[in-house]
Amino acid sequence: MLTANLFVGRLLNKLAEKFARTHNLWDDALLLASRKPLILMIWVVGASHVLEIIGESTDADIFSALQPFRAVAVMAILGWFLVKLVREIETGILSREYGDDDEPIDQTTVMALGKLVRSAVIIVVVLMILQNLGYSISGVLAFGGIGGIAVGFAAKDLLANFFGGLMVYLDRPFSVGDWIRSPDKNIEGTVENIGWRQTRIRTFDQRPLYVPNATFTQISVENPSRMLNRRIYETIGVRYDDAKHIPAIISKVREMLANHPEIDTRKTLIVNFNSFNASSLDFFVYTFTKTTQWVKYHEIKQDILLNILEIVHELGADVAYPTSTIKMDPVQIERVARDGSEAGDIENA
Repeated sequence: MLTANLFVGRLLNKLAEKFARTHNLWDDALLLASRKPLILMIWVVGASHVLEIIGESTDADIFSALQPFRAVAVMAILGWFLVKLVREIETGILSREYGDDDEPIDQTTVMALGKLVRSAVIIVVVLMILQNLGYSISGVLAFGGIGGIAVGFAAKDLLANFFGGLMVYLDRPFSVGDWIRSPDKNIEGTVENIGWRQTRIRTFDQRPLYVPNATFTQISVENPSRMLNRRIYETIGVRYDDAKHIPAIISKVREMLANHPEIDTRKTLIVNFNSFNASSLDFFVYTFTKTTQWVKYHEIKQDILLNILEIVHELGADVAYPTSTIKMDPVQIERVARDGSEAGDIENA
C-alpha cells in the first residue's frame, strides 16, 4: 500500500507539472478532484485485501462483512470524487481564469447547475449504497413518497423557499451581482448569493440582507442593472422678466443635448416650455443617457445642468428663485405721505 501510495503520489505530481503548461479547465479540475479520493481508495482497497487474506486464514465470522463494507466504501469514495470534480469545475468557471473575456459568465446558472449535479450525485450514491446493503430501492422510494407528504406538511415554509429558489434559477429575474429593489418591500441592494433557501443581498450601506426565496414569488422585483439607459428629467425655471428669452433658451438647450456625446439621441429627447409657476416660467428637459452606471450618470447629469445654466446666463437671463411682489395703490401712498407731512407740521408748531 505504501508503495502504491508513493507511486500514485509521484504520478500525480508529474501530471500536475504537465497540466501546469496547459490552460485547460477539465484536466486541472480532474487532477485537483482526484488526488485525495485516489489516495484514500488505495488505502481502502489495500486494507480490505489484507483483511480478506487474514479472514481466509482464520475463518473468523467478523470478516464476513468485509465485502459489503468494501463496496460501500468504494461507492462513497467515487461519490466524493464526483462531488469534488463538479465543485472544481464550478469554481474554475466562476473564477474566469478559463473563461472568454468577451462572453460574460452567468454566475447564477453555473451555481444552480453545480448544485443540481452535486445533489443528483449524492442521491444516486446513497441509493446504490442502500441497494448494496440489501435494501430494496423500490421500497425506499415508496417510503420516501409517503414520508415526503408528511415532511411537506411539516416543512412547508422550507419547501416554499426551495421552490422559490428554483423559480429564481429558472426564470432568472436577477443574477449574482445585479442591483435589485422591490417597490412592495424595503428590499434594495446588490445580490451576493442565491441559495436554495434564501438570497443574500448587500444593501448600499453595506448591511447583509437575507431574504427567503419564497418572498420573491409574492412581490414585484425591479432590476435596474438590466436598464438600457438612464433618464434625466428636470424642470428649470427662469424669471418672468426673461420671458422673451424662453424660445432661444429652449432652442439652445435642445441643440446642446442633441450634440452631447453621452446622450442617446435614439431615445426620446424633449425640451419644452411647461408651465407658469408662481415665481418662474418653467421648461423641462427629458432625455436619456447612454450609460447605466450610477456614478457616471450623475457626472453626465451635472455636466448637462451646468451647460443649461451657462446657456441661460449667455442669453442675459437668470434662473428664478422664490420672490414676492407687493403692489400698493398710488392714492393710498399719496394719502399716507400727506398725513405724515401734516402730522410733522403740527409737531413743529
